[in-house]
Amino acid sequence: MRTILIVDDEFGLAEAVGEVLMQIGYTVTSAINGKLALASIEQTRPDVILLDVMMPIMSGPEMLRALKAHDEYRDIPVVMMSAAGRDSIPEDLRPSIAGFLHKPFVVDELMAALGHPVEQR
Repeated sequence: MRTILIVDDEFGLAEAVGEVLMQIGYTVTSAINGKLALASIEQTRPDVILLDVMMPIMSGPEMLRALKAHDEYRDIPVVMMSAAGRDSIPEDLRPSIAGFLHKPFVVDELMAALGHPVEQR
């Protein structure tokens, strides 16, 4: 079973996304900022991280820099999320992300960003 860490200070979004991911078999953990997320990773290493850009305490870009600087965690795929668009991610960090979701997003976009095939309707 794959584990996903959702890092977002919008509790409702994190809860809704978590519910969807649990229904398809993910184990889901969450944190409301980058600092808490880094502490969480020390306890449970996720297979993928959904990371909001703008958060208090430690922003998404700050957390991503910390992850990439850590030998043990730098290979964890990170999908960034933001209502502000892809330009909200510093240019030097863009090559290190696995994907981007523009908020608000739909389930099909989430599944595609995580590498799940989207069923044709």
